[in-house]
Amino acid sequence: MQRFITFLFSILISSTFYAQNQQYQGKFEPIDNMIPQPNVYRSASGAPGKAYWQQRANYKIKAQLDEKNNTISGDETITYYNNSPDNLNYLWIQLEQNVNKKENEDFGYAFGNVRDSMNTRHMQFLTRAIDFPAGYTIKYIKDTNGKSIRSLVNNTMMKVLLSKPLKSGESLTFSIGWSYHITDRSMYLLSREGYEYFPEDDNTVYLIAHWFPRMAVYNDTEGWQNKQFQKLGEFALEFGDYDVEITVPADHLVASTGDLKNESSVLTKTQQQRMAMARKSTDKPVMIVTPEEARANEKNKTTKTKTWKFNAKNVRDFAFASSRKFIWDAQAVPLETHTAMAMSFYPKEGLPVWSESSTLAVKNALEVFSKEVFEYPYPVCISVNTSNIGMEFPMISFNGGRPVNGKMTDNAKAGMIGTIVHEVGHNWFPMIVSSDERQWMWMDEGLNTFISQRTMEERYPEYPHTQPKSIVPFMSGDKSIMRPIMTTSDNDLLSQFGANYYLKPTVGLQMLRNSIVGKELFDQAFKEYANRWKYKHPNPADLFRTLEDATAVDLDWFYRGWFFTTDNVDMELTNVKWFTVANEENIENRNNVTQAKIKAENAGENTSDFAGGPESITMVPTPDQAYGQFLSRMDDPEIRKQLYGKNIYEITVKNVGGLIMPVTIEWQYTDGTNEIDTLPAEVWRTNEYEITKTFIKEKQVKKVVLDPNFEFADTDTKNNSFPKVEETSDFDTFKNSQVTNELFDTYVGTYRIDEGFEAKVYRNKTEFYVKVASSPEDRIYPESKTLFRVKEFDATVEFVPSIDGGKMGIILARGDERYKGVKID
Repeated sequence: MQRFITFLFSILISSTFYAQNQQYQGKFEPIDNMIPQPNVYRSASGAPGKAYWQQRANYKIKAQLDEKNNTISGDETITYYNNSPDNLNYLWIQLEQNVNKKENEDFGYAFGNVRDSMNTRHMQFLTRAIDFPAGYTIKYIKDTNGKSIRSLVNNTMMKVLLSKPLKSGESLTFSIGWSYHITDRSMYLLSREGYEYFPEDDNTVYLIAHWFPRMAVYNDTEGWQNKQFQKLGEFALEFGDYDVEITVPADHLVASTGDLKNESSVLTKTQQQRMAMARKSTDKPVMIVTPEEARANEKNKTTKTKTWKFNAKNVRDFAFASSRKFIWDAQAVPLETHTAMAMSFYPKEGLPVWSESSTLAVKNALEVFSKEVFEYPYPVCISVNTSNIGMEFPMISFNGGRPVNGKMTDNAKAGMIGTIVHEVGHNWFPMIVSSDERQWMWMDEGLNTFISQRTMEERYPEYPHTQPKSIVPFMSGDKSIMRPIMTTSDNDLLSQFGANYYLKPTVGLQMLRNSIVGKELFDQAFKEYANRWKYKHPNPADLFRTLEDATAVDLDWFYRGWFFTTDNVDMELTNVKWFTVANEENIENRNNVTQAKIKAENAGENTSDFAGGPESITMVPTPDQAYGQFLSRMDDPEIRKQLYGKNIYEITVKNVGGLIMPVTIEWQYTDGTNEIDTLPAEVWRTNEYEITKTFIKEKQVKKVVLDPNFEFADTDTKNNSFPKVEETSDFDTFKNSQVTNELFDTYVGTYRIDEGFEAKVYRNKTEFYVKVASSPEDRIYPESKTLFRVKEFDATVEFVPSIDGGKMGIILARGDERYKGVKID
C-alpha cells in the first residue's frame, strides 16, 4: 500500500506543486451567495415564480408644445394598479426634468477641472452659470374628486402622500398638471432630449423624452426603485397603456410612440395616399413628405395648431419628436404574424444618407431581432435624426449621424447605421424585456449590443463588428480604475462606461455562444430568457439561472470571473514536451519492473523548440500488484502497438490573467496541415493556475498555438506559441506603416467638441496622444491614415480634413457615443 501511495504521489506532485504556491480562489464555486436567493416570485430555474407580480400604470395625457417659448405643458391622469402583496402608504413618481436644476447634482463634475483657457460652454457645464429655469412646475396633484393630494419633491423624485393606504389588489386614479422649459440640447452634458436649433432657417427639432411625471417601479427585490436620476444610469419603468394627445404648430410633423389614431385630421390627403402606398411597399421606402415639401415648409411658420392623437398598448414609456423640418419616409416590414411600419423622420441636413440608409436599417433590425429574440409586437418603429446622440424609447429612437456637406466617411456611415440598429434593438431590451437600467445598465445595453452586432454582421458584413478581441485593449488596461460589470450604473466611471456596459457583456455572450455552450443550444437559451421575461422585470440572477437551466451547462465559473471581477484572460503556453515510444522487441522477456521508466535526456527540463527531437519512452509490463484484485488485464503488446510510431506531446499552460476559460490548441504540422483541440474550462477545476495535458498525434508538430482564432480575448498573445516567437500587436503593426510624423502634425492641436469640452491632440516623438477634457491622456494607434484607436478601451479618434470652412474635424467614438468637433488652434 505504501508503495502504491508513493507511486501516485510521484505522478501528482508535479501538477500540484504550482497550485500549492497559490491561494485557492474558488473560481468554480457556485455564485449562489453573490445573487438573490430564489423564492416564490423568482424561481431557481430563472423563470418568473408562481407568485410573481408587478405593478401597472395607465396614462391619459394632453400636452401642448409652445414653440415660441420652448415650453411644454400637460395634464395627465394616472391609474396605478397595486398588484403587490403590500399595502402602500405613499407612491414615488419620477421627475427627471429636475436633474438640470441648479441645486441638483448631475454629471457636470465629469470634466471638473478648471483650466487656464476654457470655452463658454465648458464653463457652463462646470458652474451652471446660465439663467435657465430648468425643471418641472407642478401645478396640481388631485384625486378623482378634485381634492388636492400632498406631495414632497426630493430632486428627481416626488413622494405622493396618500390619505389612506393603497391596499394590495386595489387601484388609484389621480391627476397631475405640470409644465417645464425644454432644454437646448447643447446646454447640458449627457442630454438625451431637448431641442436642436437650426439658425440657417430659424427652425427647431424637438426631441421630447422623459417629459411627463412617471411612476417609479415598485418590485419584489427593492421595494421602491427611487434612486435619483443622475443622467448616467437610465430608467426603470412600469408597463401600461397610453392615450396621448399632443398639440403642436399646425405645420409640424409628429413622430411618436404608438399608433396614430387621427391620421385624417393631421395629414393632407396626399400624405394619406402616400401612407397607403407605404403600407403596401415592402421593397423600398415611400416618401410621405418629400425633401422639397420639407424645405418649403421651413419657410412658412403658422400660428395655428393641430392635435395629434396616439394610442400605445402595454409599453413602459412614451416619447415623441416634432418639427416642421422633417422629411418623412415609410416602408412595410412583413413579420411572421403581422406587418410593422418602419419609418424615418429627418431634416434636410441628413440628406442624402438618411433617405438611403435609415429606414433600411430599421427594417434590417426588425427582421433580425424578430428572428433571434421574438417577433416585434408593435405597429410602428421610427428612427428620428438628431445630432450626436442615440437614445431609445418604445417604437421610436433618436439617432445621430449626419453628412458634412452631403458627404460621409465610411466609418461615420457605419457608426450612423450601427446606432440606428442598436437603438431599434432597444425595443426588445429594455422596452419589452424590462430590466432596471438605473441599477443594471449592462442588462439592456449588453444584450442589445450582442444582437445588434449580429444584425450588423449579417446585414452589413462590409462594416467592422465586435469580436472578442475588441475588448482586449480595455481588459489589458489599468485595473485600479476598472469596475466589474456587476457595478451599479451610476457608480462606474464615465471613461469606462461604454466598454464595461456595452462591449464586455457583448463579448461575454459571444464567447458563450460561439465557444463555450454552442450556437444552437445558446440561441435556444437566450430566446428562453427573452420569452420568459418579456413585459416583465428580470434581474441579473434571472438571466444567469435561465442560461444554465436551458443549456445544462454549469456557467458559474464564467459568471464569477467575467461579471464579478476585473480579471483578464492571459494563458501562457509555458512548455511543450515531445515523446515517442521506444521499439523494444524483447520487452516482454524483461524482468518485472514495479513502475514505468522514462529514458530521456534532460527529462523534466523546459525546452524552447522541437529541434532536439523527441524524448524516448520505454514501456514495460504493468506489474501484477498494480491491478489489485481485478481479473482482467491490459493487453500490453496491443497498447505498445497503438502507441508505437506516434508522437506524444505534453503541454503545460499557465493561467496568468486569472480568468478561467477553455483552452483551444492549434497544432501546426510539418506537412503544412493544422488541427485544433479544445479543452473545456473544467480542466482548471483542481488547479486554477496551471494545467498539464498529454496528446497523441499521428503527425509531427512544428508549432503549437493557444487561442489561434482569438475566441477568448487573450490579452497577451505573445506567450501563446511554442516555439515562442515575438509577435507584433495589431496596434504596433500600424504605428509607422501609414501615418508619418508629418501627416500626424496636421492633426495636432486643440479641438472644440460640440458638447462643450475640448480635446487636445499631440505627438511625443513617434507616439501619438489625445487628451479629452480633464481625463488622463490616452495614446492612440493608427489603423489608417485618418482613423486611430485608443488601446486602453474600445474607442476611436477619427480626423476629418476640410470641414466647417476648411478646418480639421475630429470624431471621438466609443460604442454608441459619438462626439464631433473642429480644430480651433
